Amino acid sequence: MNSMRVGVVGVGHLGQHHARILSKMPGARLVGVADASPDRAALIADRHQVAAFDDHRELVDRVDAVVIAVPTVLHREVAAPFLSRGIATLIEKPMAPSVDEAEQILDLARSSGAVLQVGHIERFNPALRALEKTPIRPKFLDAERLSTFTFRSTDIGVVFDLMIHDLDLILSMVGSPVYSVAAVGVSVFGDAEDVADARIEFEDGTVANVKASRASYNPVRKLRIWGAEGYASLDLAARRATLVHPSESLRRGRLDLDGLDLTQPSAIKEHVFGKILRVDHADFEGTDALTMELEDFLAAARGEARPRVNGEDGLKAVRLADQVLRSLESHRWERTEAPAGLHPASSPALQGPHAWRIRSLRPTPGQEATR
Repeated sequence: MNSMRVGVVGVGHLGQHHARILSKMPGARLVGVADASPDRAALIADRHQVAAFDDHRELVDRVDAVVIAVPTVLHREVAAPFLSRGIATLIEKPMAPSVDEAEQILDLARSSGAVLQVGHIERFNPALRALEKTPIRPKFLDAERLSTFTFRSTDIGVVFDLMIHDLDLILSMVGSPVYSVAAVGVSVFGDAEDVADARIEFEDGTVANVKASRASYNPVRKLRIWGAEGYASLDLAARRATLVHPSESLRRGRLDLDGLDLTQPSAIKEHVFGKILRVDHADFEGTDALTMELEDFLAAARGEARPRVNGEDGLKAVRLADQVLRSLESHRWERTEAPAGLHPASSPALQGPHAWRIRSLRPTPGQEATR
């Protein structure tokens, strides 16, 4: 099998790992890296003994596939010359900073027939294997993704930065169209929202609660799923899953309490999570998600399979993220006619060394929205 020539555009925090993995991956030959910082490009290129460029367009004639890991606001501009030439392209999530730009990227890929994959890496999280073995049709989902502030991805807010991971996962599990979105958010460090909470209802009645923060002390990446088949709790950071399934008698509407001493709390717990509900725990080790994502991309680039997360999936996630943002921005914290928009919090309870700002956007005539 001939090695596929691959390049990486943007070799910062995440792009450098794409380059590292691709430089050692069977069936791939890393031929060059590009970065707006010539020094950064030279450093990573020297590490892997490949060519360095400060202009991504110099890679176009040298590669069969490319990974784009530049700031989100540059995705369309950087992807365009590769997609226009039919070059297989993996764009890091989110696909674009707006629905319009995401649609333009997808149109470019469709016009040239280029393979387009979006880097929603959580789709490759090993903990999801638990759902492959014991499927649950979700009716209620609760996602929580909290992190400390990293000073990266400051060109977008937490909805497009972190929450979009879970929006994509939820969309991949729920086949029904979105019916409604209600969201609120808070800005802590700058103009964009750093904390967001959304409730999403689907046309089939499924409900998802999604929380995201990049202003949290302790990191959390969890997804909980309830359905008629049972309950799943996925710790996406620890790659651990807990599955709870109702017993056959409970499915039939019978609560089996035979022989149970209701005066003994420990006995009750053991009975409930033994006879009435079956609990299974699973830990998943093995290949890291980024390697699995790149293997999937190269297989798609060679025409062996469709990308697990294609351009249409990326666009759907951007559309839902946009709905969350529009709902978040339309929320009024104070039921008054005072001017809306991003403003310092007026409540003393929210004052601090740097006043927190409440995301609340419903511009009055002549007032521009601040994003």
